Amino acid sequence: MPSTPATRVAQDAAQFRPPRWLRNPHVQTVLASAGLRRWLLREARRRVEGAAQKLPIDCGAGVCLQGFVTRQQALPVARGLCVLIHGWEGSAQSTYLIDAAAHLLAAGCDVVRINLRDHGGTQHLNRGLFHSCRIDEVVGAVRALAAQFAGQPLLVLGFSLGGNFALRVGLRAADVLSGVLAVCPVVSPAAGLFGLEQGPWFYQRYFLHKWRRSLRGKRQAFPDVEWFARADLKLDLRGLTRALVLRHTDFGSLEAYLDGYSIAGDRLAQLRVPATILAAADDPIIPIADFRALRLPEQVELAITAYGGHCGFLAGMLAPSFFEGFVRARLPRLLGEA
Repeated sequence: MPSTPATRVAQDAAQFRPPRWLRNPHVQTVLASAGLRRWLLREARRRVEGAAQKLPIDCGAGVCLQGFVTRQQALPVARGLCVLIHGWEGSAQSTYLIDAAAHLLAAGCDVVRINLRDHGGTQHLNRGLFHSCRIDEVVGAVRALAAQFAGQPLLVLGFSLGGNFALRVGLRAADVLSGVLAVCPVVSPAAGLFGLEQGPWFYQRYFLHKWRRSLRGKRQAFPDVEWFARADLKLDLRGLTRALVLRHTDFGSLEAYLDGYSIAGDRLAQLRVPATILAAADDPIIPIADFRALRLPEQVELAITAYGGHCGFLAGMLAPSFFEGFVRARLPRLLGEA
């Protein structure tokens, strides 16, 4: 039977107490992807990307996603394969993904970073437009990687929307997975959209800027398609999302689309692989109430820190992140070693 959230909270989550200047959730959220953070992680980026090989992934049904594989050098034999999924309008080159990949390589894991459809400059690979209910192709990508790296335990790790995808992959491809780790996953998309609308103006502006830029790339790749009317592109986040749903999906309404990729309530109750969900109580984008209302099976751990913002968890600009130690402590369980 699914357990109540109160019995699933990891004890070490309370240990994360960043310095006072890093306890503001917006500072945590913004700094996690800021230019200064990218500069400080330049050596990690060199280790991850310098040895990376581009890997086209056949997802079935004519869909191809782009991946980048980096082999670990820490151990004679890799402990397993970690598949990393970025958040909405991020990419395989996002700072938080590079940081995670560097930690996993040092821990002895091979790493594949994948670009979701239309992300990371891949608009030309598939004709249809990205939306968050395209779970089948991500499941197909993970199954293809499981076959290619046969014999290795396979862990899927995702951030934000990528965390939502990772957990849905866990529901659909448990037979090829050893574990799932989701960091600040989108739980209730309707609540997440409302949170972006009600939060500081710069969040919605940031995502709209990146989304419109991506749509311009799609138009350049397929100029024969009228992806959106000019008036659509002037809408706010809710309006443009509704236009996407009505023009490019069969959901019929924004509400039905948002519900289509929700993992709220008891939707994770049938998750059969070991999993950990890491969330921050002060996340300015994903309401913490969504996490506390989850109904989770026994093998799913919920860790809620007091601080961390959205995918931040920075202990300092130069100090190792809380995420590093948190993940290392859970690798044995999520890779099936324990």
